[in-house]
Amino acid sequence: MNASSPPPSPAAPADLLRWQFDLTWSLFEYHMERIEPDDFLWEPAANCWTVRRSADGTWTPDWADTEPDPVPVPTIGWLSWHMGWWWSVATDHARGRTPRDRHSVIWPGAGAPAVEWLRGLRTEWLTALDGLTATDLASPARFPQQDDAQYTVAHMIAWVNAELMKNVAEIGQLRLQRAAAPPTAR
Repeated sequence: MNASSPPPSPAAPADLLRWQFDLTWSLFEYHMERIEPDDFLWEPAANCWTVRRSADGTWTPDWADTEPDPVPVPTIGWLSWHMGWWWSVATDHARGRTPRDRHSVIWPGAGAPAVEWLRGLRTEWLTALDGLTATDLASPARFPQQDDAQYTVAHMIAWVNAELMKNVAEIGQLRLQRAAAPPTAR
């Protein structure tokens, strides 16, 4: 860069949020390309949250309405369900739809079904974002902070990016821990 030329203009907020999302997603793809079906239900500790088969064959996540103390260690299966839940609700809000109830977000199962589900949620999310205008980004958002008008749709998108980044790091760490564990601990 020439010292006499002006610095590049900052990206528009939507462009910056999209860049951050794409960066985080690329890190997630690294793990999704390497994740094994058995990684999803591996329990890294005695006190953990996972997803369990119900009598009807669907997967049900462990859940408590108030956070337990100590907080259970989640499995990759639980984390991927959790991502599907908050992402579905965020997409509903971005599209102006009534948000789904937690119980209506069904985890599809370990391995390829979960990976494809998450990739599909990414596509839905990006389609919703592509339809937002600058006015939309500045409008109040009801998610994730209920009834707080100071938070905008841009804040919601930044929250999704942060939540995705956190969950991607957790999934990556669990995948690496399981791979490094002695065979008897897997």
